[in-house]
Amino acid sequence: MNIAIVGVGLIGGSIGIRLKETKFCEKLVGVERNETNQKKALQLGLVDEIQSLEEALKSCKVLILTVPVDAIMGILPGILDKVSDQVIIDMGSTKSNILHLIQDHPNRGRYVAAHPMAGTEYSGPEAAIPNLFKDKMMVYVEAFKSDEDAFEIADSITDQLEMQTSFMNAEEHDMHTAYVSHISHLTSFALALTVLEKEKSQGRIFELAGSGFQSTVRLAKSSPDMWTPIFKQNRANVLEVLEEHIKQLQHIYDKIEKEDYDAVHKWIKKSNKIKRIIK
Repeated sequence: MNIAIVGVGLIGGSIGIRLKETKFCEKLVGVERNETNQKKALQLGLVDEIQSLEEALKSCKVLILTVPVDAIMGILPGILDKVSDQVIIDMGSTKSNILHLIQDHPNRGRYVAAHPMAGTEYSGPEAAIPNLFKDKMMVYVEAFKSDEDAFEIADSITDQLEMQTSFMNAEEHDMHTAYVSHISHLTSFALALTVLEKEKSQGRIFELAGSGFQSTVRLAKSSPDMWTPIFKQNRANVLEVLEEHIKQLQHIYDKIEKEDYDAVHKWIKKSNKIKRIIK
């Protein structure tokens, strides 16, 4: 079968690398509006050819949507209007609004909501890398609403990517990703701006930036075109996690201001319990 990747960037391009390695499909088609990215995707061998979305719907059995979530919101209903037996796999980072948008669509069964919990801080076709997904988690959201054959095809692609699988409802997925993914990016963006503000008056500050700073702030290099729509689509959960994060920052600010270093020690020790989750 032929597979189309709609949006040949980090995620889409890395899927392309793996599916070409495993020879899983006869032809891998790229759907990409940006002409520069079209040329890069072909030069890098991420896809075999470039087609329009309309052409891909006619020539491909599977369409994998790896564009930003607001773009998915814009194109998904129209895609479902035109499908017959094709399978549409959405790999966006938020799900509630997307699923609500197409919940009553007559072709809802041809759609599979999936989210690969993998990525880097880079974007575009040149950011695609081999083995990005190996041993990472693929989250299926409301998979029971997808036709059995559509889900089996989606899951066979997940197998090709060598990923583990998890199943959630939309609300559960969006809440959990806010706490383990979205807040990490928000914190990194804020830290980068904090240091950049200081750098205006203290130009040598980055001479002291070691591995700790680099690992904490690296996500600040992530694409605003991807992350602004994520924060928009997951607004309620993002605000909730930000409120708790601000509370924690205010707490430690107060303890240091009052020179209550026993409380600071206890606060850090309590945070060390994260070792139970992250080895």
